[in-house]
Amino acid sequence: MASIIGLIGGLGVPEILLIALVVLLFFGGKKIPEMMRGLGKGVRSFKEGMNDIEKVVNDDPAKTTAEENAKEEGEK
Repeated sequence: MASIIGLIGGLGVPEILLIALVVLLFFGGKKIPEMMRGLGKGVRSFKEGMNDIEKVVNDDPAKTTAEENAKEEGEK
């Protein structure tokens, strides 16, 4: 983690602007919002998956089974 902070600390405003300009030229103005939107959806999906896993680990197995049985009977 310290190496990442050290790397970012070495970047100034001119370097960041140059990187942003290169990204803009490489991908174009229309493609960047689409990429960021996709990245946001991916991060959101990852967080939801982590929350689901945490919920399964922390839940009582008997309670989870009862809830699943109730859902299955409700679908029939």
